[in-house]
Amino acid sequence: MGESYTFTPEKLRELQLKGLEMALYFKKICDENGLLFYFCGGCCIGALRHQGFIPWDDDVDVFMPRPDYERLKEVWPQKADTCRYSICYPTRERVDGNLFITIKDNETTYIKPYQKQMDIPHGVVLDILPLDGCPSDPGKRKRQKFWALLYSLYCAQQVPTNHGKKVAALARVALTCVPFKGLRYKLWKLAERKMTQYPIAQCEKITELCAGPHYMQNEYPRAAFDSAVYRAFEGHPMPLPVGYDQYLTIAFGDYMQLPPKEKQVAHHDCLFCDLEHGYQQYKGIYYCTED
Repeated sequence: MGESYTFTPEKLRELQLKGLEMALYFKKICDENGLLFYFCGGCCIGALRHQGFIPWDDDVDVFMPRPDYERLKEVWPQKADTCRYSICYPTRERVDGNLFITIKDNETTYIKPYQKQMDIPHGVVLDILPLDGCPSDPGKRKRQKFWALLYSLYCAQQVPTNHGKKVAALARVALTCVPFKGLRYKLWKLAERKMTQYPIAQCEKITELCAGPHYMQNEYPRAAFDSAVYRAFEGHPMPLPVGYDQYLTIAFGDYMQLPPKEKQVAHHDCLFCDLEHGYQQYKGIYYCTED
């Protein structure tokens, strides 16, 4: 079977609306339980530039400050409809190739190539990225990024394919040197404790440590994420960081400028998609196959 699914414009719009449905439910749970979150990345830009999804965007990403992010792990199983929406994050027992929490719609199917052989929920995804305090001391910041890279490697337990040959080679060596599941888990939990040891309230800056080597370099003013402001997104008020202009300018430059035509395309990472049926019926066909 091929390693990509072809999205027509109509199917992409269906996927966007499914993502919107998930975002509204996620917002409901967060509002009812006092959890702070904000749209980030493409959805944040989309709210400001298009009052909805960027036309070629295909998913929903949100930020949560670390304290709210950790509380979500307790709140979701107790308060949310977990039959419909599963909360997933890597544990010692289940590594899913991600570095952060995801919410999955169990009544849909969206299988990513790197998760093809994993017996996990494979529905449409909402990504939840934690925000952490960023120390001002250069030495501490350098060590924080080192621990974040170590966390990324031993949490995902996969060789990265989109950060260059040198990074891939180093990652392959590091994984080979630590072949044991238990030891990898201990290293990733140690790295997680080290990289998150700077509380947001005690720092002047905020950073994102779980979105890959590029974004972990970014340092944002803490005040940009002190609270949320609301902007229309597909006809619904959705939260953005109060300092969204500072955040987006640091992360993306002139974010109100449309990219060149050749870059106005979705970057799908999808092996198979079915927005009308749950993923379970595709076990042994599109995931957990023997090839």
